[in-house]
Amino acid sequence: MKNIYKILLGLTLCLTTISCEKTFLDEKSESSLTPENAFNSNKDFEASINNLYRLVRQELYSRNDFQPWDYAYRTDIGFPITASAPNLSADYNAVNGFSNGHWNPYFKIIAEANTIIGRVPTSKLTDAQKKEYEAQGRFFRAFAYRCLAYLYGGVPLILEEVKAPKIDFVRATRKEVYAQVITDLKFAAENLKAITAVKDGQISNLVAQHYLSEVYIADGQFQNAVTAADVVINNSTVRLMTNRFGSRRTETPGDVYWDLFRANNQNRAGNTNTEGLWVIQLEPDTPGGTSPTTVGFLNENAFLFERVHAPLLRDLRINGVSPFNWPIGDYSGGRGVGFLAPSKYFIDNAYDDPTNDIRNANHNFVRKFRANNLSSPLFGREIDFANIPAGTTGVNGVRVNSGVSDRAIYPYQTKCTDPFGHPAGLLAGTDSRYPLLLKSGAGATYQDQYLVRLAETYLLRAEANLGLNKLDAATADINVVRSRAKAKAVTPSEVNIDYILDERIREFGFEEKRMFTLMRLGKWAERVRKCNPFYASQVRDTYNLWPIPQGEIDRNSGAVLAQNPGY
Repeated sequence: MKNIYKILLGLTLCLTTISCEKTFLDEKSESSLTPENAFNSNKDFEASINNLYRLVRQELYSRNDFQPWDYAYRTDIGFPITASAPNLSADYNAVNGFSNGHWNPYFKIIAEANTIIGRVPTSKLTDAQKKEYEAQGRFFRAFAYRCLAYLYGGVPLILEEVKAPKIDFVRATRKEVYAQVITDLKFAAENLKAITAVKDGQISNLVAQHYLSEVYIADGQFQNAVTAADVVINNSTVRLMTNRFGSRRTETPGDVYWDLFRANNQNRAGNTNTEGLWVIQLEPDTPGGTSPTTVGFLNENAFLFERVHAPLLRDLRINGVSPFNWPIGDYSGGRGVGFLAPSKYFIDNAYDDPTNDIRNANHNFVRKFRANNLSSPLFGREIDFANIPAGTTGVNGVRVNSGVSDRAIYPYQTKCTDPFGHPAGLLAGTDSRYPLLLKSGAGATYQDQYLVRLAETYLLRAEANLGLNKLDAATADINVVRSRAKAKAVTPSEVNIDYILDERIREFGFEEKRMFTLMRLGKWAERVRKCNPFYASQVRDTYNLWPIPQGEIDRNSGAVLAQNPGY
């Protein structure tokens, strides 16, 4: 036994000696990825730019089924139908209110954009590539700061890559932030590619000009805003869609406005859509594309517009019998569960020509629901929101009254879904009587989404001309949009900023990130008091700016990061 110990000890000492004297076991890295060499090639920068697109999409569309809708809740267009009463004092709480969830995503975009901008000069790119990637980085930095300035006012201006911990940020003024946004957007507008030279979903020089017009308005530079909008509107390669188009253009009911929101109709490639300027790509069942159809329940990584906005018709009863089989991919709203209902103003007052305006047609804004349950005595008949039959109950068996929203029935915009057009992978196929019956994994919106389309550029130019007191010019731009919608022409005497805000409701509804519009104009409190009785009694002028998250203030111990007044 002792000899064995001696042998083992000798072997150990020998190996120790070898390991000390020889280096054949030492690791030698053939390549490594470090902060210093991560941004050299075209592929490096392309990967980072693609991530910026992902971050924008995630923040505004695919994060989950509630935070992207903070841009519609608590505005003049929508409210949570599942809540019995608002609680704005809790919502606008600096410690744990909803605004806490939106600060960091924008600064993440800024951080990545700054890295791109800072690494371009020392990269191995060609001069043309350097200018292109700097333009893209500057665009996304401007976009994030535009959002932050609208929502929070002045915020810290960070224009270089932060490479070490920093706890002494201070707020720039809102006007200083606007100035930087304008500087970045001007560079982007001069150096980004033309819209005809980019792929679907990519930003172009026209997108930069569109946002330049918007931020000029926010900064009170109305003539510059008109000039920037002119560049977009006068470009021969873009125009409003005025005739029916796309693969479903022959279907009835339908019109050109309906066609805008059908699957595969949003992009320039493969069809004739010249209206979309920046289209967010939401490719189902595609790596990196969001919107899977193969999961049992969607709660993230998809744009859950259908789920959030369409009503929960499943729970409607008329004399104890459901007139709807749910979920079905027709005009009943797919697998909507009724979270975000339109405000009373949106339903009753926004449309000033409700009969002729195609945007208010029942196939675009459903107010009459055709019963689809074969077991219901009302099968095939319309259930009119404005004229609810006696004996109708909604969620929890509560009586439903005509014209009063219940989670189980309220008007909804069909742009949130795709009637008779859901992906085949979502069809349940379990009952031949109901060929459009959907699986439980439905609820997402399976078409690309307009973040910017030309109709908005017209309405921005109308705003700018209004600011210049050029009412005839403002009226002409509004009427271009109304003409496509078959709505009666507006006269100059009717045009003011509230009329333009109403026109935006008619044209965009929940497609628009409404909070940005109201906040940049300082009209949030006024419009919510006027248009949304659900919130009206709790509105405070303080809420025209969101609170700076208290956690950011507390962590910034090296300087004072001032809170907005009233919080």
